[in-house]
This record gives sequence, structure tokens and C-alpha cells, in this order.
Amino acid sequence: MPWFLWLIAAGALGVLEVFTLTFAFGLLAAAALVAAVVSGLGGGLLAQVLAFSISGALGLLVIRPIAQRQLNTPPLSREGTEALIGRSAVVLQQVGATQGLVKIAGEEWSARSFDESQVIPEGTTVEVLEIDGARVVVYPRELLP
Repeated sequence: MPWFLWLIAAGALGVLEVFTLTFAFGLLAAAALVAAVVSGLGGGLLAQVLAFSISGALGLLVIRPIAQRQLNTPPLSREGTEALIGRSAVVLQQVGATQGLVKIAGEEWSARSFDESQVIPEGTTVEVLEIDGARVVVYPRELLP
């Protein structure tokens, strides 16, 4: 089979991949490119089909699961206000159910206590448990399990 037919097959498989986004057709397109190279180097039809089959199978059985796992893995770092969750802070102004002020990594943030009946005095080290609008929700570190 001439090499340019493998290139046409690779192009068609690449277009299918763009529309389906399954990684399967893209890997088969790469396998067709491998077969085109084998054909261009003078390999016979059996060598071309073997090159396509082996590289396609390797792609589908090895590369595709790795790629899908990477897509399903959440990012390791959090950004924005989500990055504050779990961080330590120091109370600058007494923190209660509705108001307070803490310092987190050099920045001052409005805060409220997680336990609405609790008042956290100045100088206490707290942990940020969640974000509530523009306010952090904190709890004293010494009381955490």
C-alpha cells in the first residue's frame, strides 16, 4: 500500500479524534503515520499492517489509559482563595460568629469562627477551614483533633 494512503488514513483518523476526543482515533492516526514511514522505507504490505497493528495496540493499551488518568486527576495545587484552606493564621482582632480579623501569609483577612458560640482571642493560632464569601472561617489549632 503506498505511503500517501496511510497519510490520508492518518488525516481522517485525526479529524475523527477532533470530533470525538476519545484519544483512540488520535492514537490510531499516529499508528497510521508509523505505517506510512514503514511504507516509505520500502516495507511490504505485511510490514505496514504489522507496524500499524503493533503501534496502534501499544497506543491504545499503554498510552491511552495514562492520558485518561491524567485528565481525571485533580490538580495538585489550589489557586485563589481555595489555596487558603488548611493554612495557619494568627488572630489580629478577636474572632466571633460574625466578625474578626486574621493574618494569613502576611495578608489581613476578615474572619468568623467556625463554631458560632466560640470567641477566639487575639494572638491565637487558627486554621482556615473554609471560605465564606470574602471572609475566612477559622478554628483554633489547639482544639483540632
